[in-house]
Amino acid sequence: MAANHISGGEQRDVIQAQSIGSVTFGAAQAGAPQRYLQDPDRWPLARDWDALAAGAHRARPGKDGSKLPPYVARDIDEELRERVREAAEEGGLVLVVGDSTAGKTRAAFEAVRELLPEYRVLAPPVGARLRPAPEALEACGHLRCVVWLDDLEQYLGPEGLEPEVLAEFVRLRVPVVATMRLKPYETFSAADEGGAGGAAQSWAGLGARVLRTAEVVDLDRLWSEGELARAGDCDDSRIADAVVHHGTYGIAEYMAAGPVVMQEWRRARRVCGHARGAALVTAAVDLSRAGLRGPYSRGLLVEVHERCLAEAGGSVLRPEGLEEAFAWASGVRLGVTSPLVPVREGWSAFDYLVDGAESAVPDWVRETALAHAADDNDRAAIATSAYEGGAFHVAEAAVRPLADKGDTRAVFNLALALNQSGRTEEAEPLYRHVHSRGHLAATYNLALHLANTDRTVEAETLYRHAHDRGHLSATYNLANLLTNTGRIEEAETLYRHARTHGHLRATNGLANVLANTGRTEEAETLYRHAHTHGDLDATYNLALLLTKTSHIEEAETLYRHAHTHGYLRATFNLANLLTNTGRTGEAETLYRHAHSRGHLGATNNLSVLLHETGRIEEAETLYRHAHAHGIPTATHNLSVLLQQTGRTEEAQALRRQATDSTPD
Repeated sequence: MAANHISGGEQRDVIQAQSIGSVTFGAAQAGAPQRYLQDPDRWPLARDWDALAAGAHRARPGKDGSKLPPYVARDIDEELRERVREAAEEGGLVLVVGDSTAGKTRAAFEAVRELLPEYRVLAPPVGARLRPAPEALEACGHLRCVVWLDDLEQYLGPEGLEPEVLAEFVRLRVPVVATMRLKPYETFSAADEGGAGGAAQSWAGLGARVLRTAEVVDLDRLWSEGELARAGDCDDSRIADAVVHHGTYGIAEYMAAGPVVMQEWRRARRVCGHARGAALVTAAVDLSRAGLRGPYSRGLLVEVHERCLAEAGGSVLRPEGLEEAFAWASGVRLGVTSPLVPVREGWSAFDYLVDGAESAVPDWVRETALAHAADDNDRAAIATSAYEGGAFHVAEAAVRPLADKGDTRAVFNLALALNQSGRTEEAEPLYRHVHSRGHLAATYNLALHLANTDRTVEAETLYRHAHDRGHLSATYNLANLLTNTGRIEEAETLYRHARTHGHLRATNGLANVLANTGRTEEAETLYRHAHTHGDLDATYNLALLLTKTSHIEEAETLYRHAHTHGYLRATFNLANLLTNTGRTGEAETLYRHAHSRGHLGATNNLSVLLHETGRIEEAETLYRHAHAHGIPTATHNLSVLLQQTGRTEEAQALRRQATDSTPD
């Protein structure tokens, strides 16, 4: 039986299944199936299953030799058990989401073992392919089993847990219980939104469709007072030590040695530290973040770490020898884990470090990862990571071989990469090709592209096509298009439809229609709803509405909120409000902030403020900048300044220019 990579170490006793119902698990590489995969009686019973086999992080050994401390009840347990119970009765995906080492795997494992002790556990290997096998339905449909997917993101690639496969599990009433780290969850769950300011349907949309069907249970890494109290009542020395010393970390996080390993990795980069060992760890961490599944060979880590070390300072850091570096990187901390985790014939990075890394993944690491991709699952994961990281040329290189095989989703993703690289003419025929095969995201993106290139008639037709098939972002953008062309009544109907079905930005769009047609009371209610759910456009629009109704204090609060989140129009309006209430010092700071980010209205108003306070030279420079970018008020103000400073001829020329450019 092959070894299996789990969080925090290596485990060799997980039974992996190939088929259940109408879905078949198979290794990513070709090869005859193992005979034990055909024998469900050899799949482990949940009551006999081990938490380490499930993927739980190790803790230091207890005084009795136990590898894991007793389970301390978490606040989510009741909700989680209810979700698992419902999935066992009706089928469905239960997903526990949290940071690395938050305790999500252990919590899910305990729920499965308690509620489904007689169920067989299917734990497919990472990279498993799931294919329909209708002929197996009658043979396996009667079996009570639960599918276990620790680190779900690793199963969302091509031929993995696709929506159609999950639908089969639901039909068979087979519960799927999974865990997912917070960062990948946020990437996938946001991927299929579309519509925000005309945003394209994004790269990881297939995984997003799966996540939208999940019953999600969130687990905070920091323990509540109730959880800490329950931990304090436990007589296990490991838990007692964690309660005393965990500080700003979660109990499970502390017991899994995450903070200790992270601090050692960061400190090791110093001169005369363990710079080479730290570079080996960085190599594994960045390869993982680039989307290449581990384990990584020693040769690959050596190759990548050399450049990591050079970029960190090279010989200046007095790096240790290679063997010493590997010994440091693989040394077990607190009897729990190591920065580099040994897996089969290679190494993987401790996932706590992967989640905690803050620097951008270098493009050259992505390119190296792609060169070492083992299969299409690797290439798809590398493409997704590259796309989300803005390395569109790597995304293109990763996905093009898949597109060349005729994979519809790969053709769509290639179009995305080309579009983001500015090669929209190359992207358009690919979108059209995939649209013709019924891919709604391609229909939507093609419509966006056409609308952005003033081909609004065809764009409207495509938006309507996607809207008729339930694509809410198409509904929203169709409503926007109708609004811009004066068809307000139909636009309102579409906004209401999209809002009713959960499209947040449609709430703001509907509120705009209402505000512009005099229904300000309902508009305000909707703006407030969207604002409380994080829509900054709604925050800004609510502030505008409140300003018009003389609720200046609350408007200022809202402008400040949007400004702190990078919303430049709010920054500009906040500066205007401060100017009008005599707070010109702070207003100037905000105008400068917006000007430095290209807001020409702020440039003009900053010029006016400087002009009024006698800073003529800088005011002139800024007026000229705004004038050169076509701001009429800046042209007028510059002519006034020139007139005041005796440059009458140039002032008159500017006034004539302004007059000549004014339409009849």
